[in-house]
Amino acid sequence: MRTTSRFAPIIVCAGVLAGCGAPAPPTTASSAPAEPTAEHPEYFLLRPEVEKAYGYSHAVRLGDDLKISGAVSMDDQGNPTAVGDLEQQMKNAYADLEAVLQHYGCTFDDVVVENVFTTDMATFLEVAGYRNSIYTKNFPTGTWLEVKGLALPEFMIEIELEAHCPK
Repeated sequence: MRTTSRFAPIIVCAGVLAGCGAPAPPTTASSAPAEPTAEHPEYFLLRPEVEKAYGYSHAVRLGDDLKISGAVSMDDQGNPTAVGDLEQQMKNAYADLEAVLQHYGCTFDDVVVENVFTTDMATFLEVAGYRNSIYTKNFPTGTWLEVKGLALPEFMIEIELEAHCPK
Protein backbone atom coordinates (compact mmCIF):
# COMPACT_ATOMS: atom_id res chain seq x y z
CA MET A 1 0.00 0.00 0.00
CA ARG A 2 1.42 3.35 -1.00
CA THR A 3 0.82 6.37 1.23
CA THR A 4 1.40 10.05 0.54
CA SER A 5 2.22 10.93 4.13
CA ARG A 6 5.19 9.62 6.03
CA PHE A 7 3.10 9.85 9.21
CA ALA A 8 0.30 7.57 7.96
CA PRO A 9 1.95 4.33 9.17
CA ILE A 10 2.50 5.82 12.63
CA ILE A 11 -1.12 6.96 12.90
CA VAL A 12 -2.43 3.59 11.74
CA CYS A 13 -0.22 1.74 14.24
CA ALA A 14 -1.27 4.04 17.08
CA GLY A 15 -4.91 3.40 16.27
CA VAL A 16 -4.39 -0.36 16.20
CA LEU A 17 -2.46 -0.36 19.47
CA ALA A 18 -4.94 1.90 21.24
CA GLY A 19 -7.88 -0.23 20.16
CA CYS A 20 -6.20 -3.62 20.83
CA GLY A 21 -8.11 -5.00 17.86
CA ALA A 22 -11.53 -3.94 19.17
CA PRO A 23 -13.83 -2.27 16.67
CA ALA A 24 -14.04 1.49 16.85
CA PRO A 25 -17.17 2.95 18.45
CA PRO A 26 -19.71 4.20 15.94
CA THR A 27 -19.70 7.89 15.13
CA THR A 28 -22.58 10.10 14.18
CA ALA A 29 -22.78 13.14 11.97
CA SER A 30 -23.76 15.22 14.99
CA SER A 31 -20.61 14.34 16.97
CA ALA A 32 -18.41 17.30 17.83
CA PRO A 33 -14.84 17.11 16.44
CA ALA A 34 -12.42 15.49 18.85
CA GLU A 35 -9.81 17.56 20.66
CA PRO A 36 -6.40 16.93 19.01
CA THR A 37 -4.69 14.03 20.80
CA ALA A 38 -2.29 11.27 19.87
CA GLU A 39 -5.39 9.36 18.71
CA HIS A 40 -6.95 12.35 16.91
CA PRO A 41 -4.28 14.30 15.00
CA GLU A 42 -4.92 17.84 13.81
CA TYR A 43 -3.62 18.73 10.34
CA PHE A 44 -2.62 22.21 9.16
CA LEU A 45 -2.02 23.43 5.61
CA LEU A 46 -0.01 26.65 5.30
CA ARG A 47 -0.53 26.82 1.51
CA PRO A 48 -3.49 24.50 0.90
CA GLU A 49 -3.38 24.44 -2.91
CA VAL A 50 0.38 23.80 -3.06
CA GLU A 51 0.31 21.18 -0.32
CA LYS A 52 -2.65 19.36 -1.87
CA ALA A 53 -0.89 19.36 -5.26
CA TYR A 54 2.27 17.83 -3.76
CA GLY A 55 0.37 15.56 -1.35
CA TYR A 56 1.49 16.61 2.13
CA SER A 57 0.33 18.52 5.20
CA HIS A 58 2.61 21.25 6.48
CA ALA A 59 2.03 20.23 10.08
CA VAL A 60 0.38 17.57 12.19
CA ARG A 61 -0.33 18.00 15.90
CA LEU A 62 -0.48 14.80 17.96
CA GLY A 63 -1.41 15.74 21.53
CA ASP A 64 1.31 18.10 22.73
CA ASP A 65 3.69 17.17 19.89
CA LEU A 66 3.91 19.01 16.61
CA LYS A 67 5.57 17.64 13.45
CA ILE A 68 6.31 20.27 10.81
CA SER A 69 7.22 19.34 7.24
CA GLY A 70 10.29 20.84 5.69
CA ALA A 71 9.90 24.51 4.83
CA VAL A 72 11.49 25.96 1.71
CA SER A 73 11.59 29.42 0.18
CA MET A 74 8.42 29.67 -1.94
CA ASP A 75 5.54 32.00 -2.65
CA ASP A 76 1.88 31.15 -2.16
CA GLN A 77 1.71 29.56 -5.62
CA GLY A 78 4.65 27.25 -4.87
CA ASN A 79 7.19 29.14 -6.97
CA PRO A 80 10.76 29.30 -5.59
CA THR A 81 11.81 32.66 -4.16
CA ALA A 82 15.26 34.13 -3.42
CA VAL A 83 16.72 31.90 -6.13
CA GLY A 84 20.49 31.63 -5.72
CA ASP A 85 20.50 33.27 -2.25
CA LEU A 86 20.79 30.59 0.43
CA GLU A 87 20.73 33.06 3.33
CA GLN A 88 17.47 34.64 2.18
CA GLN A 89 15.98 31.22 1.45
CA MET A 90 16.84 30.21 5.02
CA LYS A 91 15.17 33.34 6.41
CA ASN A 92 12.07 32.70 4.27
CA ALA A 93 11.89 29.09 5.49
CA TYR A 94 12.12 30.23 9.13
CA ALA A 95 9.34 32.78 8.49
CA ASP A 96 7.05 29.98 7.26
CA LEU A 97 8.02 27.78 10.21
CA GLU A 98 7.22 30.63 12.59
CA ALA A 99 3.77 31.02 10.98
CA VAL A 100 3.06 27.31 11.53
CA LEU A 101 4.27 27.45 15.14
CA GLN A 102 2.13 30.54 15.79
CA HIS A 103 -0.93 28.78 14.36
CA TYR A 104 -0.60 26.31 17.23
CA GLY A 105 0.29 28.93 19.85
CA CYS A 106 3.94 27.84 19.91
CA THR A 107 7.29 29.57 19.43
CA PHE A 108 10.79 28.50 18.50
CA ASP A 109 11.35 28.00 22.26
CA ASP A 110 9.09 24.92 21.93
CA VAL A 111 11.17 23.34 19.13
CA VAL A 112 12.95 20.15 20.21
CA VAL A 113 14.24 18.89 16.83
CA GLU A 114 15.45 20.82 13.80
CA ASN A 115 16.73 19.07 10.69
CA VAL A 116 18.37 21.14 7.97
CA PHE A 117 18.88 19.88 4.43
CA THR A 118 21.01 22.02 2.13
CA THR A 119 22.58 21.70 -1.27
CA ASP A 120 25.51 23.91 -0.16
CA MET A 121 26.82 23.13 3.33
CA ALA A 122 29.77 25.52 3.06
CA THR A 123 27.47 28.50 2.45
CA PHE A 124 25.01 27.32 5.09
CA LEU A 125 27.83 27.21 7.67
CA GLU A 126 28.70 30.81 6.75
CA VAL A 127 25.13 32.03 7.42
CA ALA A 128 24.05 29.59 10.16
CA GLY A 129 24.70 32.28 12.78
CA TYR A 130 21.26 33.64 11.86
CA ARG A 131 19.87 30.77 13.93
CA ASN A 132 21.02 32.66 17.05
CA SER A 133 18.20 35.12 16.42
CA ILE A 134 15.71 32.23 16.06
CA TYR A 135 16.75 30.15 19.06
CA THR A 136 17.36 32.67 21.84
CA LYS A 137 17.07 30.29 24.84
CA ASN A 138 18.18 26.82 23.77
CA PHE A 139 19.09 25.11 20.53
CA PRO A 140 17.07 22.03 19.60
CA THR A 141 18.58 18.68 18.74
CA GLY A 142 18.93 18.02 15.07
CA THR A 143 20.95 17.15 12.04
CA TRP A 144 22.45 19.17 9.22
CA LEU A 145 22.79 17.31 5.93
CA GLU A 146 24.17 18.32 2.56
CA VAL A 147 22.03 16.75 -0.15
CA LYS A 148 22.33 16.45 -3.91
CA GLY A 149 18.98 18.15 -4.50
CA LEU A 150 15.66 19.16 -2.99
CA ALA A 151 12.11 19.10 -4.44
CA LEU A 152 12.90 21.78 -7.03
CA PRO A 153 16.38 22.61 -8.32
CA GLU A 154 16.07 26.25 -7.18
CA PHE A 155 15.67 25.24 -3.53
CA MET A 156 18.96 25.40 -1.64
CA ILE A 157 17.69 24.71 1.88
CA GLU A 158 14.82 22.92 3.60
CA ILE A 159 14.19 22.98 7.34
CA GLU A 160 11.87 20.61 9.23
CA LEU A 161 10.92 20.86 12.89
CA GLU A 162 9.40 18.96 15.76
CA ALA A 163 8.04 20.87 18.73
CA HIS A 164 6.57 20.03 22.12
CA CYS A 165 3.75 22.48 22.82
CA PRO A 166 1.75 21.66 25.95
CA LYS A 167 -1.70 23.17 25.90
